[in-house]
Amino acid sequence: MQLYHVPMTRSTRPRWMLEELEVPFELVRLDPKKGDNKTPQYLAINPTGKVPALVDGEVKMFESAAIVAYLADKYGKLAPPIGSPERAAYYQWLFFGMTTLEQPVSLYEKHAGSLPSGEQVAAVAQDAKSAVERALVALEKALGDREWLLGTFTAADIIVGATVLWASSLELIERHPVIVAYANRIKGRPAFQRSRKD
Repeated sequence: MQLYHVPMTRSTRPRWMLEELEVPFELVRLDPKKGDNKTPQYLAINPTGKVPALVDGEVKMFESAAIVAYLADKYGKLAPPIGSPERAAYYQWLFFGMTTLEQPVSLYEKHAGSLPSGEQVAAVAQDAKSAVERALVALEKALGDREWLLGTFTAADIIVGATVLWASSLELIERHPVIVAYANRIKGRPAFQRSRKD
C-alpha cells in the first residue's frame, strides 16, 4: 500500500488514519516544487495533481476523506457497523468535516492571509469566519462532555479533528473550550504524533 504525501496538506489525514490502524504502508513523498505531482505517472493515479492518493493493489483513489473511509471499512476498525444509528452519525460527521467546517476555514485562510494582499477580500474573510463560528457552535454542542464525536474515537474524528487543528492554527477556536480540549486530545494521540513526526 502506498500513500502519496506532501507535508501540511490534506494527505496528513490518511497518514494519520494509517498510523491509527497500525498497518504497513509506504509513504511516497512528493515535492510539488519539483513537479512530482504533475508527472504522467502520478496523474494516472490522481488526475487532479493534488494529494493525497492511495494505491492499494488494484485500488487507486484520491480525496482524503474517501481514503480514510475506505481504510476504515477495509480493516473493520474506527467506523460503526453499517446500518447502525451510529453509522448514520459517522457519515454525517465525515461530510460535516469536509464541507460545513473545512470550506469556510479554507476560505478564511485565503482571504485573511495566504492570498496576495491585493486579492484578499475582507468581507469574504469575515463571512467565512462567521461560517466557521456557526460550525464550531454545532460541533461544540455535539461533543458536549464526550471525548469523541461518537463517544469512542472513529475515522470521523480524523476528518473533523484535522480541520479543527487547522482552525486552531488560525486562532479560530479559542472561544470554544470544549473544542480546545478536543484539539488537545487529538494532539495527544500517539498515532497523531507519529503521523506528524517529520
